[in-house]
Amino acid sequence: MPSRLTSAVDTLLDKSLVLGYSSIGPAVRRRWWPADPEPGSLVGRHVVVTGGSSGLGRAAATGIARLGATVHLVGRGADRLRESAALIRSDVPDARLLEEVCDVSDLDSVRAYAADLGTRVPVLHAIVHDAGVMPPERTETAQGHELALATHVIGPLLLTELLRENLAAADSPRVVIVSSGGMYSAPLDRTIGEDVEYERSDYEPVRAYARTKRMQVTMAELMAGRYSGDGITVHSMHPGWADTPGVTDSLPRFAKIAGPILRTPEQGADTIVWLTASPLAAASTGTFWSDRRARPTYFLPRHADDPSARRAIWAHACEAAGIDHVPA
Repeated sequence: MPSRLTSAVDTLLDKSLVLGYSSIGPAVRRRWWPADPEPGSLVGRHVVVTGGSSGLGRAAATGIARLGATVHLVGRGADRLRESAALIRSDVPDARLLEEVCDVSDLDSVRAYAADLGTRVPVLHAIVHDAGVMPPERTETAQGHELALATHVIGPLLLTELLRENLAAADSPRVVIVSSGGMYSAPLDRTIGEDVEYERSDYEPVRAYARTKRMQVTMAELMAGRYSGDGITVHSMHPGWADTPGVTDSLPRFAKIAGPILRTPEQGADTIVWLTASPLAAASTGTFWSDRRARPTYFLPRHADDPSARRAIWAHACEAAGIDHVPA
């Protein structure tokens, strides 16, 4: 447990952005952050990791496999999953990996995958929602939803809902939603609530990404309430600035400037693994994390979400996923 002094230092790192979000953050914070999960703590457990073909998803899957779990490595392409699994096994030779194709943005694909997995794996310990996209222009999925929204919000909600009973059957089940520090720049206002699918606003890739990442944090809070009766812990987190394809391909100028201080994928994925395995992470639910510490969901108090926007987005996501919802 950090002291008052280290808590102050930790907060200063966070507010500085560069120090807290770069590789400097974990290098300093590991001196006081909570202990690593026990070796073998996930033996006999099944964990789904979406976005497992590269980047943070692959790094998270590697850390989770190292703790003994059977990892369901989920991605859109069989070839990329096969390559990712080979890289993971080069680090963890005895890794238990299952390569499973599912496009999280395609709700029909999600339904088919959940039906198959639910039959094969009656007890599921965790789902890590890491699949992410930043389309250069507004793109619609097979069901007519904006692609970033479907990938980051609707698909993960539907997959969790369809596997709810499997999660509830586990001891200390978890759902971990991988958001982004960029979500701080996109508080949910009335305009977003009135145009959830980006149909009327001028589409901007970075803005669309940031606001769906903000929606993920809100969704984690609401899902936590929805699943609390089942004993399912739901958390969101941000990985800081990590050297992954999501950063280097989508934000090449930023990646070039920040390159020397970008986190490794393993540093970015550390809190994902910790939230999946640590008993301490089950002590709360609906919390936003980074570097193994709960973080505020607003950079400044005046950035609070508009309540009507929260309600509208939650209702829209539930309706799009075809599930009943309790009003937010």
